[in-house]
Amino acid sequence: MLSCIRTSCVGGVCSKRLIRNSVENSPQPPKLPQQKEQPRIQYADAGVDISRADQAKERIRRMASRTFSRSVMGGIGSFGALFALDKKRWREPVLVSSADGVGTKLKVAAATGVHSSVGGDLVNHCVNDILCLGAEPLFFLDYLAMGRMDPDIVEQLVEGMTRACHQVGCSLVGGETAELPDTYASGEYDLAGFIVGIVERSRVLKTSAVRAGDLLIALPSLGLHTNGYSLARKLIFEVAGLAPDTYVPEVSNKIGAELLMPHRCYWPLLKKIVSQGLASGIAHITGGGIPGNLPRVLPRGTQAVIDLGSWPVPPIFSYLARLGQIERDELLRTFNLGVGMILVISPKNLRAVEGEFKRRREKYFRIGEIRNADSRKSQVVFTGSLNL
Repeated sequence: MLSCIRTSCVGGVCSKRLIRNSVENSPQPPKLPQQKEQPRIQYADAGVDISRADQAKERIRRMASRTFSRSVMGGIGSFGALFALDKKRWREPVLVSSADGVGTKLKVAAATGVHSSVGGDLVNHCVNDILCLGAEPLFFLDYLAMGRMDPDIVEQLVEGMTRACHQVGCSLVGGETAELPDTYASGEYDLAGFIVGIVERSRVLKTSAVRAGDLLIALPSLGLHTNGYSLARKLIFEVAGLAPDTYVPEVSNKIGAELLMPHRCYWPLLKKIVSQGLASGIAHITGGGIPGNLPRVLPRGTQAVIDLGSWPVPPIFSYLARLGQIERDELLRTFNLGVGMILVISPKNLRAVEGEFKRRREKYFRIGEIRNADSRKSQVVFTGSLNL
């Protein structure tokens, strides 16, 4: 209790008043609610587990190092990959690059739990793309994004990539592995690849080399490769209501396994043909089918005339066509229909090319020829009927 004496004077009379100021009667600050101790939040609580990512990266480092050629400087883990070009081998080298993905074939991999095949598909697709310019592969990088980092899935994917790289003498020199918890659902991921190859300037395949009278040679695919999967999945899993492990007599296989048939790599088969300059053009038949890809290697004023009955269409395409009652033109622009690569060959080189295929016991089909045509007309026309 605090008190004081205050004197006041009025009209010459002074009086004293005791003024008491008590603590009890003075205004008090509001009492704050008792604060609970806040938990310490870590990155893992937000969905990004660095320890799992480190585990995955260690597996990647171990497998990728097995693909290194003598040109690779350093290892996995730096801020960039170093690759020393062999200057003695190349007189006038041209670097060729490409990037691609696997599309919704990844959904089939996730449904079956088999992931190594799409890792190999990614490499093979990119190798085939630069092959169309005459290039041999040098090195490869990948981008893998997942909703939740799963080291076992990562190991399967990279195992497929390293196996494919090893088969073509390409070094897997690096990449990016991202954990994106709010972007991808649990168990889902996306995959992309980036490749750099090399070719002598004099050996670059150009559209100007293609002439009227050149012949078209088709090399068979092993299935859908990496295109048309959104339609295929809709037909199989929604329209037909099948499960991935359902055996389908029409294709003599479980449907999941059939859809995961690998995207074939054509570099080992065509390496000698390309190095000897026997091909005027090469078209990789991917998204868009034959009508969407063959024109990419044709000069203006030419037209490819293709006989649709000149090669066997694999059963999976006949099955899909029946499920969806798909018209011919829709089939041709959606699927490869059994043709993975088309070579444009001058008649003077035909014997040598066919001899190489026969020596390797490789199937091939003469499917058409190049003709002169009005540049305003379609560069690909079809005759005959598909062998569905």
